[in-house]
Amino acid sequence: MAKKQNKKSPPKDQDFRKELNRLEEQLKRALADYDNLEKRINREKNRWINSANEALIDKLLFVFDDLERACQNLKDPGLSMVRDQFWQILSGEGVEKISGQGELFDPQLMDAQELVPGPKEKVIEETCPGYLYQGKCLRPAKVKVGQGKK
Repeated sequence: MAKKQNKKSPPKDQDFRKELNRLEEQLKRALADYDNLEKRINREKNRWINSANEALIDKLLFVFDDLERACQNLKDPGLSMVRDQFWQILSGEGVEKISGQGELFDPQLMDAQELVPGPKEKVIEETCPGYLYQGKCLRPAKVKVGQGKK
């Protein structure tokens, strides 16, 4: 007895097209997933870099504050030039000074050290400057706030 061979009939052209479309969709999804993964990894990497920069810049700001005080007391043009160059580097990295003098007290950006006579909730004096890094409060400004009329 002869064995019957189970021969499959050749797939039709329509089956090829369906399989091709399915594989094409699968490839598009895989490429989109890879693109999203690459973007997410880059965002995460930038977050890590910014976090490391924050810690370093925070330490450098104390040195910058000392340099500012030295410039105010010594009135040395060379020292002022160094301070200005230092600030250009910091501001180029995304550091901004928080302006507070005469402004309304903002608890997100300022730390009230003392209540003093003056207009209610207005910053009367800045005792220590505050700074933003990439729009985020790195160090709040230390201020004296008006308590208003009694």
